[in-house]
Amino acid sequence: MLASDEPVAVGEWHPPNTSRSISADLREDGDGLSVIADGAICAAASETGVEISPRVGSIPRRLTFPDGSVFETADNDGVDAWLRRHRGARSGLIHGLEAFRPRLFVFVVAVILFAFAIYRYAVPALVEVAVFATPPFVPEMIGSGALASLDRTVLEPSQLPEDEKQAISDGFARLAVASEGGPTAYKLNFRDGGSIGPNAFALPDGNLILTDDLVKLADGDREMILGVLGHEIAHVERKHSLRQIYRVAGVTAMILLIAGDVGSGLEDMLTQGGAILALSYSRAAETEADRRSVEIMRAAGYEPTALVRFFDRIEAVSGKRGDVSFLSTHPDTPERRADVLSYARELESGAPAR
Repeated sequence: MLASDEPVAVGEWHPPNTSRSISADLREDGDGLSVIADGAICAAASETGVEISPRVGSIPRRLTFPDGSVFETADNDGVDAWLRRHRGARSGLIHGLEAFRPRLFVFVVAVILFAFAIYRYAVPALVEVAVFATPPFVPEMIGSGALASLDRTVLEPSQLPEDEKQAISDGFARLAVASEGGPTAYKLNFRDGGSIGPNAFALPDGNLILTDDLVKLADGDREMILGVLGHEIAHVERKHSLRQIYRVAGVTAMILLIAGDVGSGLEDMLTQGGAILALSYSRAAETEADRRSVEIMRAAGYEPTALVRFFDRIEAVSGKRGDVSFLSTHPDTPERRADVLSYARELESGAPAR
């Protein structure tokens, strides 16, 4: 049977194995379809032999013929009319959702709820699995790489006197002995923090960085410095930084999974922002590290609540009371002060820790 005179759709025909395109009509040919260009049949196939792409909005449809040639048309309505006559097919689920906005709204809400469920339940569970399965060399690679990067970009060699560094190192060695990892699990690094200011932080491999500004802030109170270092040792013991790195990676993967290709700019922001976030901890992690610092300081023979003096000094230097942030990684100073003092009293009295 010859092709009908009335075209099903008008578009472009792409011959197989070539980038050329030819203006052509798509016509019914019995139960099949034919592509007609300049009065000649360029391609033909039965109804079941043509592969038709689903309708998505106003995106042109692609009809692929058995010989590999492709007919492309923006006349979605014409293609849909032919499909309804021969296959009883509708426009497709995606196009239906786009055309019927209440369904689209429900779909968006479902995606949001799905994302929340992943963030709230799946990511934490996967983080714990990842931490458990992480071989020892991974924290070492992360720690050494992070320290090298910080040394190149932010940190400078320490300007502290050698006797000051030695005195702090000796005290740190006592803390390491009292920790779970022992004296070989941790290394104290002195650095001029520059724009970082008074800070101390721990990397997953047990490297701890203490800035000159924090030592100067202590004004000779070495036990206060050791209280901060005990806090950082606790972060390594409990693998808080490793958990944060996996959590950031999980959240980033979730965003990319849902949003698809977000572009190189946003992808860089997610990656670099994740690296910064990995240096911060949750409220629960900070509380756990504070309490562990009390235990380590007590076991090493130091004043267990020396960390509280650090909180006081930070507030005094900042000129504020109340909501003071230690470089945004040590929030809620007043609450933490009260918790440290309460926990130290519990240990002293022999009461069970809460």
